[in-house]
Amino acid sequence: MEDSQIIKLYFDRSEQAIQETDTKYGGYCYSIAYNILTNPEDAEESVSDTYLSAWNSIPPRHPPALAAFLGKITRNISIDRWRKYRAFKRGEGQIELALEELSECVSGAESAEDAAIRREVLASLNRFLATLKDTERSVFLCRYWYLDSTEEIAEKSGFTVSKVKSMLYRIRKRLYAQLQEEGLA
Repeated sequence: MEDSQIIKLYFDRSEQAIQETDTKYGGYCYSIAYNILTNPEDAEESVSDTYLSAWNSIPPRHPPALAAFLGKITRNISIDRWRKYRAFKRGEGQIELALEELSECVSGAESAEDAAIRREVLASLNRFLATLKDTERSVFLCRYWYLDSTEEIAEKSGFTVSKVKSMLYRIRKRLYAQLQEEGLA
């Protein structure tokens, strides 16, 4: 079923919207959640929460890209759940490693006065991503947005794990240089 038809089902408040969303995007959402939580039951619960959030958000929202909309919801829900479990010393996964790798470029601490800087960093990151080759951008997003392991990225891309790691290292160095040049690092 086309995304526009699924969104129409949400606007019509038809429960079939959830079924169609699960059929088309269930695996995609589960993959995002599992990469963050590394627990099948928690990943399934995050996906269910994603559907509830989509149900509550559409309408009034009309997402232009349903996959990206659902992916973002799933990611945010899963990260929130991961943070809660981490407080209890539960859950191990790629998120901690991925965030540690990026910590050289972008700090995670934010005060009220840092909100404007955060927006500038985000704009800079978007400009940086636009300069990357498609394969580099794909590898970067797989690692730092979808939180795929380097092994999973290698399998998806056809690169060796070593190449993925070195590519990510070079991309992080270029990102850091850009942020320094713009006075954001």
